[in-house]
This record gives sequence, C-alpha cells and structure tokens, in this order.
Amino acid sequence: MTNALTKLSNAALANLPVGVSGPTYDRAALSAGIVHIGLGNFHRAHQAWYLHRLMQSGEAQDWAIIGAGVRAGDAAQRDRLAAQDYLTTLIELDPKGRSAEVVGSMIGFVPVEEDNAALIAQMADPAIRVVALTVTEGGYYIDPVSKAFDAGHADMAHDAANPDKPRTAFGAMIAALKVRRAKGTGPFTCQSCDNLQGNGDILRQTVVSLARLSDPDLTDWIDANCTFPNSMVDCIVPATGPKELELVHTLGLDDAAPVTHENFRQWVIEDKFCAGRPDWDGAGATFTDNVHAFEAMKIRILNGGHQLIANAGEVLSVEFISDCMNHPLIGDYFRKTAGTEIAAQVDAVPGMTPAAYVDLIDSRFSNPEIIDTVRRVAFDGSSRQTGFILPTLRDALAAGTPINGLALSQAIWARMCEGTREDGSKIETNDPIWSSLNKAAKAAKTNPQTWLDQRDLYGDLAQNDAFAAQFSEWLTLIWADGVEAALRRYVQG
Repeated sequence: MTNALTKLSNAALANLPVGVSGPTYDRAALSAGIVHIGLGNFHRAHQAWYLHRLMQSGEAQDWAIIGAGVRAGDAAQRDRLAAQDYLTTLIELDPKGRSAEVVGSMIGFVPVEEDNAALIAQMADPAIRVVALTVTEGGYYIDPVSKAFDAGHADMAHDAANPDKPRTAFGAMIAALKVRRAKGTGPFTCQSCDNLQGNGDILRQTVVSLARLSDPDLTDWIDANCTFPNSMVDCIVPATGPKELELVHTLGLDDAAPVTHENFRQWVIEDKFCAGRPDWDGAGATFTDNVHAFEAMKIRILNGGHQLIANAGEVLSVEFISDCMNHPLIGDYFRKTAGTEIAAQVDAVPGMTPAAYVDLIDSRFSNPEIIDTVRRVAFDGSSRQTGFILPTLRDALAAGTPINGLALSQAIWARMCEGTREDGSKIETNDPIWSSLNKAAKAAKTNPQTWLDQRDLYGDLAQNDAFAAQFSEWLTLIWADGVEAALRRYVQG
C-alpha cells in the first residue's frame, strides 16, 4: 500500500487523490505577513485554516505564515513540514462523513536555534505585521493564582540578562522589536491564540514586564505602539499518532504530520491590529469588542468541562473523551456540573445561551469520530485547573451558588495526581510540576487539607470553609469507595 501513496508536496497538488481538495491559489506567489510561534496541530487546524480559506477566495496573498519554535523539539516538526513543502492535510471527523483538504497557507519555518537569531531576524523583517503564538496555557510565565508576571523564573532571568540571545518566544519578540524600532520599520501586532482569559492582556503583561527588566525605553515604545488583541479560539484537535497517520494513508496520501479535527470552529477576535491584518471575518471569524463574554463561555464550559471528565476518565481507565461521555456516570457528571454550577457563572453571548452552549459541548465531546485521548486533555492540570475551573469556583462561592460538582472535580484531580488508576496501573507523569502534585496527593489520602494547602494553586481558597469541607468529604469518599461512588452520589443527589 505504501508504494501507492502520494507524497505530499507542491508537485503533488495537481494530482491529489480523489476526495482530497487542495489550494487553488499559486503558493509560489504568496509572501509572508505572519510569524507563528508554537506550530502544533491546533494552529494548523484553526488559524492556518482561516487564512487558507481567505487565500482560496483570492484574498490575503501577502499574509502567508512562517512557522517558528523555541524548543529543541520543534526542530523535528520543522523537518517534517519542510520535507513536504509546509503543507498539511486536514481531516475533518464528522459522524456524518469524513472530508479532507490540503492547507497551503504556511510557506516556511525558521531554523530552531538556541539563541533564536533566525527567529529574531524573521520577525524584524518589515513584511511581518503579526506575530502569533500557541505556546499552551502554562507558557506565559505567570503565577497561576495571582496571574502576575513571574519575574523570578529562570527563563525570564536569562532573557533579562541576555536580551540579544533570548531563549523564550517573548525574549525573541522583544529583540525583534528592538531592531524594528532602531530601523524605523514600526511595530507588529502580538497575537495570543491560547486558551487564556484575556490572552492578549496576558501576552502584553509578559512582553512588557520582561522588556522592562532590561530596556525601559524600549518597553515604553512597545507599550505605546504594539497591540495585543484578545481572542477566543475553539476547535477540538487531537494529537497525531499512529491512528491519524494510518487514516491519512487511507486517503492515498503520505503526510508525516496530518491533523484531524472536529466539524466545528470558532474564532472571536478583538480588532486591535497596529500593522494591519487579514480579513479573517471573510472566512467566518468574528471581530467584536466583547471577546471576554465569548472567552468566558468557552473556557469555563468547554475547557473546564474537559477537565471534569478527563481526570475521572484517567482514574477509571477510560481512554478517550467520547467514551467518557458515554460512561454511565462521567457524562452525566459533566452535564449536571456544567449545566448548573458552571453555566450559572457564564453570561449569554449573541446567538447562544449558556444552557444551549452546554448542549453544544455535550454533542462535540460525544463525537465518536474524534479520537481525543483522556491523557492529552488531562495534561498540565496545574495550569488548566487554575485557569479553567478555579475562577468559576471562586465566582460561585462569591455568589453563593452551588459548588458541589466543582469541589468534586478538585477531589478527583487530587485522586488522579496520586499516580495510580483504580485498576492499579500507573499514571505516568502528566504535569510540569507532577512531583509536587504527587507528593501532595499522597499526603491528602489521610489529610485532605494538604492538597488545598498548595498555595501556588489555590491561594486563599484553602481557607474557604465551605469549599474545604466539601472537598474533604469528596476525597474521603473517593479513597474509601472509589470515584464511581462519588460520581453516583453527586449525579443522583
């Protein structure tokens, strides 16, 4: 079968397999306008797709994407994509039928270097007007409780001391902006595409705070001239593994980095671009001054809902998210907690009530075609729980509305971080601070308060008597009778 596959490349675009669509625009005529740092599956299924759609209609030909990465591991992704002319096969997984297209909006990928010299030079090019990032929720050097800039982090200390040889994306952005200011070529828009409430504001805080550690004058110029639009991004995009590679082979294509995704996308953007932008709204994006309401609905119900079910699934040895939704207790736990406790802390947005959004997410999570692993969704709970669940919990406590399911979510997370499933198998390291989480989780088996005393995660929530009491009751029940017993009590209560 392998010999019959078409190797993905520019040359292959004229003869793609039947059923696979490709670019109708001349990729050789494209020019770069965007550098995107953190070029993983989500970016290629989301932002790159919106740009591809514009290019298909003859627009945005001078806004092509140059990929970039600042981690040593990003070099392998660069090699994979360079070998196929930076093309990506997107496979839409819809229960009603699959479809596939080759996206060509990316035209290059800068070399991955320890001092980021190539990345700095690329971003300093006057043609680059937007620098965008998907570096994960935990990648912005902020305290998870206070959300303040973490100036004491070793990476930030390094970049402050070595501004011309930075190791982070933010240090590289600052270095490029220094060059642009000196040459008079103007600023670029700094665009976060990560799942963070106020992601543009957080990006501004990181860039400006880091710059101020080494160059106050440049900092003032960046703060006055660069823009940092907030945005909400949404599309479920599983990781690529053997199943996805085999799936693209069934289409007749040899693609070393295919991407699968659901049949839903949403991108809501604040229209604050200091150097111009593509007309993404022509491909379905929404520009609005009220990004916050869209962000809150999505982050709290979808991303928060993912954490509800993934941790329970991990402990109960359920491998995929759709199987969690079909589980007799986990799916109902999501529906009750999201539908009552979380939705009560979310405002409606144009065309969507919180209750209707819960139903939409229920359907999306339940899509059996999306092979999204519990392990991927449960990764980096120290960032995701503090970003997606705890803000809702705080608001519910302040409002005096129920928190029982939210408290249960924290008990299940603590149970997961103990490191074993109920069948006795080991849960491998799944968080940047796994060792400290694991230590606290083991101590919490006999003293639940130990878990909440992680001040770097819970702050003053540990001293909230109502929350602490419910958390302790749930964790005690879980260790005595198991996660299913706790879920059953909550769902039937």
